[in-house]
Amino acid sequence: MTVITEINDLKRIYERRVPRMFFDYTESGSWTEQTFRENSSDFDQLRLRQRVAVDMTGRSTASQMIGEDVAMPVALAPVGLTGMQHADGEIKAAKAAEAFGVPFTLSTMSICSIEAVAEQTDKPFWFQLYAMKDEDYVRRLVERAKAAKCSALVITLDLQILGQRHKDVKNGLSAPPKLTPKTIANLMTKWTWGLQMLGTKNREFGNIVGHVEGISDTSQLSSWTAEQFDPALDWDKIAKIKEMWGGKVILKGVLDAEDAKMALKVGADAIVVSNHGGRQLDGAMSSIKMLQPILDAVGDQIEVHMDGGIRSGQDVLKALAMGAKGTYIGRAFIYGLGAMGQEGVTKALEVIHKELDTSMALCGKRNVGELTNDVIMVPKDFSGDWV
Repeated sequence: MTVITEINDLKRIYERRVPRMFFDYTESGSWTEQTFRENSSDFDQLRLRQRVAVDMTGRSTASQMIGEDVAMPVALAPVGLTGMQHADGEIKAAKAAEAFGVPFTLSTMSICSIEAVAEQTDKPFWFQLYAMKDEDYVRRLVERAKAAKCSALVITLDLQILGQRHKDVKNGLSAPPKLTPKTIANLMTKWTWGLQMLGTKNREFGNIVGHVEGISDTSQLSSWTAEQFDPALDWDKIAKIKEMWGGKVILKGVLDAEDAKMALKVGADAIVVSNHGGRQLDGAMSSIKMLQPILDAVGDQIEVHMDGGIRSGQDVLKALAMGAKGTYIGRAFIYGLGAMGQEGVTKALEVIHKELDTSMALCGKRNVGELTNDVIMVPKDFSGDWV
């Protein structure tokens, strides 16, 4: 058994076990991948202040996100195709998150349906919604999330038009995989993954197939999906979706202070500073660099979370110290899922929790609620002096 001490240990196992197209789907960004890379590398510019002779006993990472108790302020981000990384992937990730005590967010583009995840879990999870042209489908999807007792609706704002990810195009990404000579050759080396997938009925987009008229196979689904993301999404439509939902709403994909102010106006419960993991507008600023300007714009009037580039508990600590009330991990938990299934997601959470707890102590803090900018050193030009 490989000794797992960091998230990259899980990533190495993940790469060996999962088909190439799904590894590339996770481990890539749009265009040149500049933003994808900087989401992680920009954390390296922040330094921690070591403090000594401080009582480090009785530490706690417990907190709240949108009023919900969490074991640490880290949620599992919505990731499409999670059920292609490991059989029943969304169910396994949700169960791991529930047992650990952190939120799980189910993607609209999940393989396991809302109902399938709800059937296998005991606590409410969050549901992520893409605004689509088919308003009747969106309405029914929201009603299904209500029926499953999801406790928050996470509306993604930054996918009105799909950014090009070169690797996905070249790999012919699909669920289930299209059997080309190249795909077959790769799948032959991933026999454990294949056997697991044969043992589940969840191999298509569970929230779409069977819920949209005329969609009964993968070819029809691909063309429907490509045309469905709503380029006309605006703040009025967001407000209408919020009203339709009637519960807690988190707006994900905010990367500009003016948009943060608009999110405040529509009455969102929280915003997520995010650039879709560097998978949409390449050349945009990293999430961690835009966190402070957005916090300066909205203050404590709305709960601000951060997503993008988090690969360690120290990354979580830095985001919290800058003022975020919550963080999200996507790739980090996918590495664990692909490597070891539910156990791997748990391991990813354990690694991040241990790093957060230990680093917090060495910074002289006993509670995540005490983490402020006095534990980090930020370069004067960190967010840039742009014209």
